[in-house]
Amino acid sequence: MLAMHELGIPLAQVFVDKSSGKDFDRPAYKELTGRLSHGDLLYIKSIDRLGRDYGEIQNQWRVLTKERGVDIAVIDTPLLDTKSDKDLVATFLADVVLQTMSFVAQNEREDIRKRQAEGIKAAQARGVHMGRPAIRLHPEFFVLAKRWESGELTTSDLVRHTGMKETTLYRRLREHSISRAKQRPAKR
Repeated sequence: MLAMHELGIPLAQVFVDKSSGKDFDRPAYKELTGRLSHGDLLYIKSIDRLGRDYGEIQNQWRVLTKERGVDIAVIDTPLLDTKSDKDLVATFLADVVLQTMSFVAQNEREDIRKRQAEGIKAAQARGVHMGRPAIRLHPEFFVLAKRWESGELTTSDLVRHTGMKETTLYRRLREHSISRAKQRPAKR
């Protein structure tokens, strides 16, 4: 955003997505491209801010520049500027740089995913629990569950006494093979 501010671009014309650049199905990007028209100039901080998929970056660049007539300037890569010198050599250089930078962006994304998977695997090997913390069973869970199973307690009572949400409670009851159906026939 600082780079856009330094270029004098009003905040209302700056589009920022919070989601990953793995694809182009992003709300702010869709809104941006919906507003762009022939002759507009799109500033992008760096090519990996546009996306991280080699083929999609190439496709989006082509659609925007060739089909829709939008000029693009990548702030961190001055060679990627379609608004200046539209001669054959400049176009060729921009295409080569775009392909190279697109490759680097996708490769970086794949490296991040590999490192993330390696980190998760290493953490699991050390016994680190992944995900939400496990909900501990109430100290009297089994006593209360038996009372529920016999019909002495309602599900609401069991939820209140154990402090669990109903979905968690039912999951724990299934895990421990506790069911009202075992003790009482279903009401008709």
